[in-house]
Amino acid sequence: MKIGNIDLGEKPLFLAPMEDVTDPSFRYMCKRFGADVVYTEFISSDGLIRDAAKSLAKLRVNDFERPVGIQIYGNQIEPMVEAALMAEAAGPDIVDINFGCPMKKIAGRGAGSGMMRDVPLMVEMTRRIVEAVRLPVTVKTRLGWDDESKNIEEIALRLQDAGIAALTIHGRTRAQIYKGAADWTLIGKIRNNPAIHIPIIGNGDICSGPTAAAAFERYGVDGVMIGRATYGRPWIFREVKHFLATGEELPQPGVRERVAIAREHLAKSLEIKGEKVGILEMRRHLSNYFKGLPDFKETRLRLVTETDPQALFDVIGSIADRWGDFDAAATVPDPLSHDAGR
Repeated sequence: MKIGNIDLGEKPLFLAPMEDVTDPSFRYMCKRFGADVVYTEFISSDGLIRDAAKSLAKLRVNDFERPVGIQIYGNQIEPMVEAALMAEAAGPDIVDINFGCPMKKIAGRGAGSGMMRDVPLMVEMTRRIVEAVRLPVTVKTRLGWDDESKNIEEIALRLQDAGIAALTIHGRTRAQIYKGAADWTLIGKIRNNPAIHIPIIGNGDICSGPTAAAAFERYGVDGVMIGRATYGRPWIFREVKHFLATGEELPQPGVRERVAIAREHLAKSLEIKGEKVGILEMRRHLSNYFKGLPDFKETRLRLVTETDPQALFDVIGSIADRWGDFDAAATVPDPLSHDAGR
């Protein structure tokens, strides 16, 4: 599979862009465990052109992430074109357009999946961005606004004509948010449409090697994107790649290995963001590494309140001392129980 001139090999795995999740240190961990492509958190075009500090900070990418995409969203063409140029200037490999976020604060004002209700505007915005930047432009979207308007087949063809290099489709409508099972039948229909010649990446409910293998085998997608199942589990990419290569499922890492992973993740966060921000951004990740451990409430509270780096490393280390022999399989989080993510 290729996106532009980027050769990703067969059956590549993508880390979904997720607000407050796919920060640089988490992208680093996912790359280390085998993610072929990672994306930034989605970035507001309005925030970028207003020079909002939080939006600008999300533009930062690092060489260890490559290939990496910056994802932008907005509901007006000119700000989105300007934002795309700013994203390109930050040096990613891909510029991605978010036409899929279902959250009310975004979709409700016509951005994200709200764009699916104005296909001409979506297509014109995409065309203008493709013309403005030199990098490959990709799009992430959904099946439609609701069950009565699943217009992804029309959208896929029109976005292809607008010049995008690849299309990621989440197998739910905007109305579903993240409820119910993802429907891959339309994704497969688009992939197998002879008029479609760009790569199609499937997204939705991929949470293991077998679910990823089924997506490739049953629906013929070129790539698979993983979102919520990465929470507290960046090693899922290792699991999936092992299953695709051997047909065998890897055992879940034990508590001691998870402690080592969490410590490495924290060290990378501190290195990239500094002490204050590095610790704050780790709080959303740390407790997810140890879901399922018994009598963990007090330790979890310390993980999300400690402000001293060495003390936080010590808290993480104490988990191995106390729960090192706990059954690792019991700590696997339910990847589909979260309301946020992709």
